[in-house]
Amino acid sequence: MTRAGIVTLVGKPNAGKSTLLNRLIGQKLSIVSPKPQSTRDRVVGILTRDDVQMVLFDTPGLLDPHYDLQRAMRAVSRTAIDDADVILHLVDATEPSFESLVAAAGLPNQPRAPIITAFNKADRVSPANLNTLRNEQPGASFISAANGDGIVKLLARLTESLPESPFLYPEDDVSTQQVRYFAAELVRETALEQLDDEVPYSVAVEIEEFREDRTPVYIRAVVYVERESQKRIFIGSGGTKIRDIGRGARAKIEALIGSSIYLDLWVKVLPNWRKTPSALSRLGYHVPQDQRR
Repeated sequence: MTRAGIVTLVGKPNAGKSTLLNRLIGQKLSIVSPKPQSTRDRVVGILTRDDVQMVLFDTPGLLDPHYDLQRAMRAVSRTAIDDADVILHLVDATEPSFESLVAAAGLPNQPRAPIITAFNKADRVSPANLNTLRNEQPGASFISAANGDGIVKLLARLTESLPESPFLYPEDDVSTQQVRYFAAELVRETALEQLDDEVPYSVAVEIEEFREDRTPVYIRAVVYVERESQKRIFIGSGGTKIRDIGRGARAKIEALIGSSIYLDLWVKVLPNWRKTPSALSRLGYHVPQDQRR
């Protein structure tokens, strides 16, 4: 007998969903940043061990959307909740209040899939406060995605909740997404690390060319920002900033694919793209018709 199914990771921004996905898979798939809202799309990781296969969905943080990109992100999370066989609601244990998944996601009804609540960052909570939280939430798991505390027990709970099923993907697959998707994400992660204020949130990355038949592998990446002033910041004085971002991203992509690359990095202005459905669609984000403003 084998078990297989979709486990959707949901929670508010900075709850640690991406860190947890990377911990469970055993390698970096989701970008990680202390800046909130770094995950914009569904990231798929596949964990296969013995007779169990978990298809893990990392999703954008649940928030009250204020513009079309955030509405597209919220739609991604809600669709992933609908698709789930098991929902893992990840909560930041250091936050002062707890909100149910239905409330946080603005769901009209209770999801069909079972919900496992896990309080992350438990290692940052004082023993007294943690004990109080355990008493208040007796059915929850308490983990640290950063150091691995509680992960084995959490995996056992998730496994027990999965349906009996043949494997959904080959046993050696770790994701359903192409390498070029992760290359674009690593460029964006490096921008998040090296840029301040509003600029990182205005960055979108598109891989225009990915040539594996060349040595080194040739990757042409276009970075879109919303204003000329942001483009100047991204490039930096004398091109210093874009070179730094390019070097950082290149090292990450080389570690991912196990080969040397030539990263050809360009910056273009796509005005107000986060609030324009046509521009969002061009970049792969889709705002449900009934949520457009």
